[in-house]
Amino acid sequence: MGSDTRARLLEAAARLFREQGYAATGLKQVTAEAEAPWGSLYHFFPGGKEQLGIETVGHSGARYLRLFELVYERAEGGADEAVRDMFRLSAEALETSGWADGCPIATVALEAATTSEPLRHACADVFAGWRAATARRFASEGIEPADDLATYVFAAFEGALILSRTGHDTAPLRVTAGIVAETIRRHGPRSGNASGV
Repeated sequence: MGSDTRARLLEAAARLFREQGYAATGLKQVTAEAEAPWGSLYHFFPGGKEQLGIETVGHSGARYLRLFELVYERAEGGADEAVRDMFRLSAEALETSGWADGCPIATVALEAATTSEPLRHACADVFAGWRAATARRFASEGIEPADDLATYVFAAFEGALILSRTGHDTAPLRVTAGIVAETIRRHGPRSGNASGV
C-alpha cells in the first residue's frame, strides 16, 4: 500500500512538473492529483518539495530511458531510424496532449538551473544517463564519434521539442528529425564514418 502511494505521488508530480513546471506545482496539488493523504507526502519525502523534485526527476528519467531503449530495439533500420522514431513519437504525444506533454526533465531543468543545486544535479544526471545510453548504442553500430553524436541528438531533440511546444507546431520536431537521422546515417560504417558532426 505504501509503495503504491509513493508511486502515485511520483507519477502525479511528474505529470504536473511536465505540464506546468516545478515552481507552479504546489504540494497540495500533487497529493490531490495522486489521491493521497497530505501526510503521506512528508512521510515519503521528508525533505519536502525539493526531495520530491529530485526523486521525480530520477523516476521520470528512468521511465523515459526505458522508452528510448524500447524504440531502439523496435527500429528496423538501425540508429538513424530509431532516432527518427523517437522524434516522431514525441511530436505525436505533444500534439495529442494539446501541447502540454513536453520533456519531463527539461521543464524542471530550466527552472532549477539557478535556483537549486541538488535539483540541477538530478536533471544533469538524467541527461548524462540518456546520452551515455545513446552513445553505447551508436558505438555498438560503429557510429562515431558516438559521444559527440549522442550529445548532438539530445541537444537537437530538446531544442526542437521546446520550439514545437511553444509554437504549437510539430514542424521543428519533424524537420530536425530528418536532419539528425541523416547525420547519424552519414557517420555509420556504411558511409565510411564521415568526419565532423
